Amino acid sequence: MAINMVEWQRQVILEKVKKPSPLLLYPALSLMDVSLGELLHNSSYLAEAMRIIVEKADPLISVGVMDLSVEAEAFGAEIKEYENEVPTVKGALITDIPSAEALRVPEVNRHRTKVMVEACSLAKKVISDRPVLGGILGPFSLGGRLLDVNKALVYTKKNPELLHLTLQKVCEFLIDYGGEFKKAGADGVFIAEPLAGLISPKMSEEFSGAYIKKIVDFLQDESFSVFYHNCGDAAGKMTESIVNTGVRAIHFGNKVNMKEVMDLIPPDILVMGNIDPAACFVNGTPEIMRACVRALLDSVGSYNNFILSSGCDVPHTAGFDIIHAFYHEAEKWQEKL
Repeated sequence: MAINMVEWQRQVILEKVKKPSPLLLYPALSLMDVSLGELLHNSSYLAEAMRIIVEKADPLISVGVMDLSVEAEAFGAEIKEYENEVPTVKGALITDIPSAEALRVPEVNRHRTKVMVEACSLAKKVISDRPVLGGILGPFSLGGRLLDVNKALVYTKKNPELLHLTLQKVCEFLIDYGGEFKKAGADGVFIAEPLAGLISPKMSEEFSGAYIKKIVDFLQDESFSVFYHNCGDAAGKMTESIVNTGVRAIHFGNKVNMKEVMDLIPPDILVMGNIDPAACFVNGTPEIMRACVRALLDSVGSYNNFILSSGCDVPHTAGFDIIHAFYHEAEKWQEKL
């Protein structure tokens, strides 16, 4: 059943006690008899992982997988596969203006894009009490994987024509991809745009924000929301331009000072973050996790539009004892409200 996302968000902001919503899909592997590689190629496995996380952790939203190679693979980029790691992109598909001009915008539902869309469709059939979001890569982050990440950063100054030509085609594809999630019944998309957090706010607005806004303008409506994630070093400095894209929720990485950004964001936009996935969820102890959660909630937990989350997707090696400590401390803190 479709969710009115405008009304849902209004109710979340009004609620005194709010569910945390860390990005936990990968830890579901510890409760499944499949490898990470198998998970990322099978829509039924992915939907089951989403169901498990809803059952075991009860997050505010259910988010599909964050695999930053899916869209580049659809364009024809070479992908390096691993059994127990997320795939990576090898080399550059675009090297100059002629190769960018020759690049064809691929049809959605080919390669693993089809798997990701089907996973959300299947998940939506068993998760009806909260929003289900598809995970997609942001335009600048995808463009960087087609051009080579380091070169894309250089091209912002040295070859903006090549970069914009690439981004125009990438944006067209992402609008189509997001549209397929919409047709499949998803309640929105969670756009991961970490590469934009490595350039200046002004450049990010030109090479990322302008294209994010096109995606938002095309896809977002009463029943479909765009959530934005950035865990780059400069993400906090981009707050104003992110707000201007029109996204309904902003998810920050752990390098952002949440107290500094909260007052820059309108109270009707959800702001999510930002417990360190590596230091706290994977390498921490329950005691460390409790201290991190307590410190963050003491800082920004009083904001009505703040939702406690991880700073990025949590690796599959995170134990549920740490995850339970995260939730327990959040519950304990909210009991004081």
